[in-house]
Amino acid sequence: MKQQVALAAVTTTAATVMAVVALVRQYWKAKQDRQWGKCQRILRKFSRDCSTPVPKLWQVANAMVSDMGASLSSSDEATSSLNMFVSYASPLPTGINEKGMYYGVNLRQTKILMVCGMLQGKNQPISDLYVDEVPIPSSVMIGTSQELYDYIAAELVKFVSAHPEKDDEAPANDKKLGFTVSSGDDQSTAISGSNIKLKNFAADTTGVKDLITGMNRALEKHGLKLRVHALVSIFTCLHYSIKIVYKRHFRVDSDSRIEQVDDIVGNLAGGRYYDKDCVAAITLGMGTNAAYVDTTQSAPRWHDSLPKKGEIVVCMEWGNFNTCHLPITQYDTSLDAASSNPGHRIFEKMISGMYLGEIVRRVLVRMAQEAALFGQSVPPKLLIPYLLRSPDMAAMHQDTSEDREVVHEKLKEIFGITNLTTMARELVAEVCDIVTERGARLAGAGTVAIVKKLGRIANRRSVIIMEGGLYEHYRIFRNYLHSGVWEMLGNELSDNIVVEHSHGGAGTGPLFLAASPTPDS
Repeated sequence: MKQQVALAAVTTTAATVMAVVALVRQYWKAKQDRQWGKCQRILRKFSRDCSTPVPKLWQVANAMVSDMGASLSSSDEATSSLNMFVSYASPLPTGINEKGMYYGVNLRQTKILMVCGMLQGKNQPISDLYVDEVPIPSSVMIGTSQELYDYIAAELVKFVSAHPEKDDEAPANDKKLGFTVSSGDDQSTAISGSNIKLKNFAADTTGVKDLITGMNRALEKHGLKLRVHALVSIFTCLHYSIKIVYKRHFRVDSDSRIEQVDDIVGNLAGGRYYDKDCVAAITLGMGTNAAYVDTTQSAPRWHDSLPKKGEIVVCMEWGNFNTCHLPITQYDTSLDAASSNPGHRIFEKMISGMYLGEIVRRVLVRMAQEAALFGQSVPPKLLIPYLLRSPDMAAMHQDTSEDREVVHEKLKEIFGITNLTTMARELVAEVCDIVTERGARLAGAGTVAIVKKLGRIANRRSVIIMEGGLYEHYRIFRNYLHSGVWEMLGNELSDNIVVEHSHGGAGTGPLFLAASPTPDS
């Protein structure tokens, strides 16, 4: 009897334990289902808020066209989120007569980039392209500006000797040299006055005219038959520490033109060399900008300082664009508020490589905090701003493996997240897709806006040159941009806008600017 009672007790206890285990499992499964449902709701709302249907894209494009006109207007009452300026007011290459070897120099934070290439004319591709990067010694960094120019000229002597012109092409007179200065896009660059401020150098301030004079003096001293032709200011989002302050447009003499031009203008010059229908260039990398070709009559604000007729290149600084029609989410708002320039560069913060990964990270943080996407505690590294870079985001997004192994590897490598289910990995990839699609389609709307401003959508072919790692290496971003432009224009008009990658490669812009005709010719 006692044995029967003991057996019954054991059986009852075991049943109770099993029931408790079942209840615990049921509780955790219900909790996980609720958490997963919360993740899905966050995702769906984010997707709705980021939506860019064609009518929305046209609202954005039309608002940009309106701001472009207001920025160029001479009226003091015109308001615009854009602060556009005339960046280049000399002829661009034609692709027909530009022949021979051309040289360019890019002064960077602590390095000098020298480039040369052979232009063949007749729209032939550039050949014999050589690039060399030389560090600037600390002794030069703390020296005078003239010592810097002498160092550049001495290095240029070596470069030209290694890549000389052919004897039958050597000019009797001085030849033009493209000269560029890279500037950090830390929003500290001012467009006033006529000084160049190089924050990394002891002699950190010099007049633009003094730079040209000093550089040409150094070139002559070292026996080089080269003359600085175009001063180019390159804005990137790499936070270089070089700051440039300059006038909008000025000339030194009839042979040497110094004009304020973003490096994107060099890309535009290269595009015009290859195709006479090239009307704009857009940079989509860590930062973003756009420039386009227009007539002098289109810029009444600078009517007194521009030639009476001819073409000009307008630098849009379109990262500053803002309109109520942009699909801004709570994550964009928090990103902007925490940035070094809240309320500014809103368009750039939605489409450029510097910020896409950060938007994804902020969405994942909310999912981790409110829905335990990565477990009951939030991974500490996930809370570090800008730790997720756009190249890593692109790798996760473009992962085609069955179990999203790249997503797993990247999350483990960057945030220390492990043991993630395949469903959770798919959700991370979906967040990347939403952010990418919105950014690319907005960039496409901006592209259409430029062509509409020029009045070329309906009946003229327009080539738009794209440059930057985001466009070049992020295949899905590129595809979304193209499809957005196509959807906006439809079958009838989509062939009128040709979007293509820039020619010649990075750093070749100064060559095309140096090869461009002088105004007198």
